[in-house]
Amino acid sequence: MPQFSRELDVYQGFNFKKDKQSAVGYILNISIGGIALTADQETIADPEQPDKPLATKCVAVLNHYLWETGVTDALYFSGQISTANKQKIAEMLLGTFSNVEVVVKYVIYEYDPLAKKYFKSNFVDADLNGLLEKNGDALNIAVADDASREIQSPKNFRFQIGVKPKTLEQSINVAAASSKNIVKKWGVTETA
Repeated sequence: MPQFSRELDVYQGFNFKKDKQSAVGYILNISIGGIALTADQETIADPEQPDKPLATKCVAVLNHYLWETGVTDALYFSGQISTANKQKIAEMLLGTFSNVEVVVKYVIYEYDPLAKKYFKSNFVDADLNGLLEKNGDALNIAVADDASREIQSPKNFRFQIGVKPKTLEQSINVAAASSKNIVKKWGVTETA
């Protein structure tokens, strides 16, 4: 089965330049265990309309995304988050996870050289409901102790999370080019 894996340009994500055509991605909102991380990354340009900012701030500027495209496969996000969100996650990691539910909304943009414009290559229209993935007994969530050196300002920290689908059929939009959209299912509804 094909996978959707993208290396994303963090510098371009924070400092969007119209003449550069690298892929960028953002976690627009996310809550982990019922605790919402704050959408506090500065207003970033909308790659589809570079003269306008995204409608909202984002939680994370992504540097990598992976989904094996199967209905039960996890989504893997790696990106940069603010100091305040780093502290929230560190507090979660030091405590005990009794609630492993994750609600997330994200978008990835790529450049279509034939259409000469950016397009959404992987995104969701509504929040996805999932669960923190486990690697053995450990939950697949981490945050760096030290600030990133890729982007000096605003101060930010590397964050990664794996999210498995709940037993609920949901949709993820994927695209190979600006007019080549496909809706794929994520999660399976449990039958009695």
